[in-house]
Amino acid sequence: MRTNEIQFLINWGDTDMAGIVYYPNYFKWFDIAGHQFFRDCNLAPNQLDQEQGIILPMIDTRCNFEKPLYYDDTITVVTTAEEVNNKTIKLRHEVYRGEERTGHGYELRGWVKKMDDGIKAVPIPDDVREILETDKITKAKKPQFNA
Repeated sequence: MRTNEIQFLINWGDTDMAGIVYYPNYFKWFDIAGHQFFRDCNLAPNQLDQEQGIILPMIDTRCNFEKPLYYDDTITVVTTAEEVNNKTIKLRHEVYRGEERTGHGYELRGWVKKMDDGIKAVPIPDDVREILETDKITKAKKPQFNA
């Protein structure tokens, strides 16, 4: 399955009063990493919406926290298309500080089309499935600063 890596630098504002990364940041990193994953597949969410009326809403997400992260840590989020089902895509995220995994989780996103009467989950096209299921790794070039 396709894999993407992106790096982040932990900023002071990402930490709590104990100086440890505040847990919701993992979900922010998952979201950013997921969007970058789709961009690197030439499936940029904004482009899918504008050209095909396809959106990728979040259906479910989960995270397991294994080790604390601190200010000035550089982390790598490894994102893999773990499952490509008929109308959903499950992205697995693993967060590393160096070689040490600090947490992992997933996002389940729908393949949804905007229609005149609302939105509807539709089958993922074969060409998109092929892109997501191809073994390819895209690595980050430098750390991203959190917004």
